[in-house]
Amino acid sequence: MAKSDPAVLVLEDGSRYRGRAYGALGRTLGEAVFATGMTGYQETITDPSYAGQIVLMTAPHIGNTGVNDEDPESARIWVAGFVVREPSRVVSNYRATGSLDDQLVEQGIVGISGIDTRAVTRRLRDAGAMRAGVFSGPDAALPDSEQLLLVRGSAEMTGQNLSAAVSTSTAYTIPAEGDRIGSVAVLDLGVKTSTLNYLAARGFEVTVLPQTVTIDELLALEPSAVFYSNGPGDPGASDTHVALLQAVLREGLPFFGICFGNQLLGRALGFGTYKLPFGHRGINQPVVDKATGRVEITSHNHGFAVDAPIEGITDSPAGFGRVEVSHVNLNDNVVEGLNALDIPAFSVQYHPEAAAGPHDANYLFDRFRDLVIENRATIAHNSEKDAK
Repeated sequence: MAKSDPAVLVLEDGSRYRGRAYGALGRTLGEAVFATGMTGYQETITDPSYAGQIVLMTAPHIGNTGVNDEDPESARIWVAGFVVREPSRVVSNYRATGSLDDQLVEQGIVGISGIDTRAVTRRLRDAGAMRAGVFSGPDAALPDSEQLLLVRGSAEMTGQNLSAAVSTSTAYTIPAEGDRIGSVAVLDLGVKTSTLNYLAARGFEVTVLPQTVTIDELLALEPSAVFYSNGPGDPGASDTHVALLQAVLREGLPFFGICFGNQLLGRALGFGTYKLPFGHRGINQPVVDKATGRVEITSHNHGFAVDAPIEGITDSPAGFGRVEVSHVNLNDNVVEGLNALDIPAFSVQYHPEAAAGPHDANYLFDRFRDLVIENRATIAHNSEKDAK
């Protein structure tokens, strides 16, 4: 690929940004979003939550550490397209096994470089995330009207259920590290490798399940707990996953959900969800834990949020007892976590595995471990009382 190949980013409002081809040549369509991390581009592009999205990196210089075989969060790149200001001309890191540019080409990811990413970011902040297209090589020469027509004819993120595209097709198990405390059934809605590793490190035998699993199939595994992962798409289009979770909650199984899993817990408890103007993406989102007052700098990737009362305790509209909002985003007061007070279930909107990102929220995996141990002790105590 010649670095002089032309490329253009087209937004659905008609905005156009001309630059140079980066990655594979051709065209790609998706929802344009921006990510604010200065590092972690390899973890970002391999995060299944970014499926269907053209990701713009706000950091101006991307690719200097190349790519390696240790940092990917899944087996492939998931972003629909990639937008950077200045790609690194050289790779300089002892772990690097190749360049980001070459990997984008190998996996057919169409991107663009050499544009004013600050201007695009400001546009998305003002107008909100919108459909977009990247056209490079011969496709860059298409008439402006035809490119815009292709963009406006592409699918909107609202109403899309993308779980089938990113979930595992068959179940698999990761053994517990150290002393085994129990098993956790993970519904793969776009799970990241780091998440599974952190669960295993807490003594969980981790069984990763396809998103098509039924409640009978899940219960047949006799899990100690259930976990819903991150993932792409609109939580309002995931009715089957909500119904599955409600069945899990009725069984009294401890539950932990992150990101998409937080939104689905919100729906299972009877709350609604809504689309954010431009979402939260990157590794520097300030979130306050209302129980402690501690502010955490957290890793995010979501365009939807739970619509629940920020203050006080609310009765679950779906009949699961009392619920409180546990975490709040300090930038815009968006719900960042839910805590069920009468059943063993909680969730957060961000990524406690923080790949890439700060590890302020890593303690949540310990909280989940403690919840499972406490729930087991409660069951044993109640069994003893019944026996007497």
